[in-house]
Amino acid sequence: MDESFSNLQTSHLLGSVPAVISEDDKKSTNVHIASVNEGPSANMQIFPPHQGNNSKGYQTLESPTEGPEQQPSNNWKGYFNVYSYAQYFNVDTDVVLNRLMSSLYPTSGDFFSKIDANPDLYGLVWICTTLVFVLSSLGNCATHCVKKRTDSAAPWVFDVNYINLAASLIYGYAIIVPVAFYFSLRYMGSRADLLRFWCLWGYSLRCSNHCKLEFLRWVIILLTGGASSCFVAMNLRSYLEASNDLTVVVAVAFGLQMVLSIFIKVWFFP
Repeated sequence: MDESFSNLQTSHLLGSVPAVISEDDKKSTNVHIASVNEGPSANMQIFPPHQGNNSKGYQTLESPTEGPEQQPSNNWKGYFNVYSYAQYFNVDTDVVLNRLMSSLYPTSGDFFSKIDANPDLYGLVWICTTLVFVLSSLGNCATHCVKKRTDSAAPWVFDVNYINLAASLIYGYAIIVPVAFYFSLRYMGSRADLLRFWCLWGYSLRCSNHCKLEFLRWVIILLTGGASSCFVAMNLRSYLEASNDLTVVVAVAFGLQMVLSIFIKVWFFP
């Protein structure tokens, strides 16, 4: 046996061989274990490192902040954002039905007090859309009855142009007329609110029933048109200050509603 192996100590061969660790290695190992045990306090890093001008290595991965969705800006771009108009449709069925029932009492004049807290455009869109389909369908039904009464053997074809005419008439009236009154009253120095005017004229539109008798047609049209005109005139009068000029404005609003009703009778229910 080689003499170099004979000088080795053999007292520790029966147990495990301990690792030889210096004091510096022990300190670094303890620091590493402590950092691992910290758990949630350790910062995660984003890979690859940030490449910005002020980059100092890896970025800390921050937890995402929870907050509301991005709101539309207050500049002109907000008018092309659908979220800008969400507040004007924030009504439920009970509110819409309550305001619709108020339009059935044309002489009360308290419609603006009911919508003052939350004027809406839902009634305008919903009522106008419903009226467009009602006028187009009943108008075709009226022409069908007239044709069958004059010549029962003549063929009848649904006139789709009734939809285009009804949409142009109803939406144009419900949007343009309140805008015209708004600028006119502003020019006269009176207080006016375009959103409230749109809400008023939207709920004032009524659907007319179809009847085969010409006399009853005129009676129904004049009654519904007169009630709608009184609703607009009385509420507009209660909303504005008492003045001779504004009295003329109220009379014009009444007359326009009657003209709309008569036009509907002549064109859609001949």
